[in-house]
Amino acid sequence: MDDVTAPDAEWRRLDPRKIDLDRAAGWITTAVLSFGWLIMATIVGLVSDDAPAWLRLAAVGLWLPFTGAIALLSYRWPPVAHRHARYRIDEQLIEIQRGVVWRISIAVPRSRVQHLDVSQGPIQRQYGLGVLSIYTAGTEHSMVTLDGLAYETAQQLRDQLLPRDSAVDGV
Repeated sequence: MDDVTAPDAEWRRLDPRKIDLDRAAGWITTAVLSFGWLIMATIVGLVSDDAPAWLRLAAVGLWLPFTGAIALLSYRWPPVAHRHARYRIDEQLIEIQRGVVWRISIAVPRSRVQHLDVSQGPIQRQYGLGVLSIYTAGTEHSMVTLDGLAYETAQQLRDQLLPRDSAVDGV
């Protein structure tokens, strides 16, 4: 990996496998919501004898369009979100930008970094991705996460962001 802490550090994209990970999470969400809607429609259709006929029909008839819309969103949204997510690290600053509708730009001075963690959940492990967590002093935004990195990249970034000078360490 090239030096990501160079003074002229350029913007970097997240790992493209993040798209597949987000799609997998979307499929899981689609299945859970669709199953929940189907249970609700079954309960309304079987248990509620006094429910109006239009309500029973709507509960069952809207299930397929609801499921289709969520499935389509689960497939189409991750590439769009991926295009709008990036990060860069230089000698002074860690900067993260993301968001399609609501854009967020987070800048963390490297001097404020207290410690760093790299984590990986079971689905992230399947895709070889990890999360770099950056902890800073303060109350608001005291933890900033950068997810969608290759696990090895997250570990290398953590190692490069650790202070090298013992005089910097407060302990």
